[in-house]
Amino acid sequence: MNTIHLQHTLPQVFADCNGLTSDVWHRDLVFEKGKYYLVEAASGTGKSSLCSYLYGYRDDYQGIICFDGRNIRSLHKDKWTCLRRTSLSILFQGLRLFPELTALENVQLKNRLTGYKKKKDLLTMFDALNIADKADEPVGRLSFGQQQRVAFVRSLCQPIDFILLDEPISHLDEANATVMARLLTEEATRQGAGIISTSIGKHLEMDYYNTLKL
Repeated sequence: MNTIHLQHTLPQVFADCNGLTSDVWHRDLVFEKGKYYLVEAASGTGKSSLCSYLYGYRDDYQGIICFDGRNIRSLHKDKWTCLRRTSLSILFQGLRLFPELTALENVQLKNRLTGYKKKKDLLTMFDALNIADKADEPVGRLSFGQQQRVAFVRSLCQPIDFILLDEPISHLDEANATVMARLLTEEATRQGAGIISTSIGKHLEMDYYNTLKL
């Protein structure tokens, strides 16, 4: 996938809002593979909705969203499954980890589907993000910041054309946020991937092609 094209897209909940000012909603906007985008927003303006629309998790929007010119409303479940395994990854704001599984098991659950990373590579990322000692701990016992780092590692366990990150460092200190930005940049560069990251405050420090306001 090389482009994500939003054509006058708007969450249905905002349909009756007058005077809406946004760089994303109700615009003609193209995200290009290989470029990094930051979407800054106040709470409640639709940043999580945007990620969910692009991941095909929700479709309660007006307008059109296209992947390489194809309206995503026409994609069937098997196509979405393929995209999510080989092209499109996401770090949800709510993380969606399995609390009863260990940190490493949560990551391996996805990695077994894709076969993309070796176990030693996963543990290297755990170590870089200061959670190596938590690998065998049930995720439900970890802090939210530690869980964010586990979910981040999981998001890199696949081929990607685009990766979506919804408030990825909301509970991280500066040092861990810096490491996350480095690992993400390295992976995106290796794969020639595009990055779309959202923020309501602090954000990943990266070389963004464009910063958009919701």
